[in-house]
Amino acid sequence: MMAPRMVIRVKDVMKTDFGTIDGIATIDDALKKMKALKTSVLIVNKRDQDDEYGMINSGDIARHVLAKDRAPDRVNVYEIMSKPVISVHPDMDIRYCSRLFSTYHLIRAPVIENSKIIGIVSPNSMVLDGMYRAYQ
Repeated sequence: MMAPRMVIRVKDVMKTDFGTIDGIATIDDALKKMKALKTSVLIVNKRDQDDEYGMINSGDIARHVLAKDRAPDRVNVYEIMSKPVISVHPDMDIRYCSRLFSTYHLIRAPVIENSKIIGIVSPNSMVLDGMYRAYQ
């Protein structure tokens, strides 16, 4: 008889410290915040309850600002952010979350519960934290 499989959920591996920024902020503001928080990803806040969350990462900035020689203090976050973003539920099994990341080529996903972001998940956290836990 097989032992029951251990289910590791997104909430077990998500990071609860993440940075946020408003869409109206400049890329210069975003870069300063990323540097201060030692992160390459920021969640873009909703403007109101009917809006959706966005996300901006250093790759977006490299592609849309640096490569095009645009001034970071003259480009707003909303101009280059990804929105809406694919989000996941904290109770999702990390195996399904990993499939979602693979299917849609995601690098990060906000973890949303009751319309609020409670964390952020990445392939690293699923593999390093999740699989480590499963095989202890």
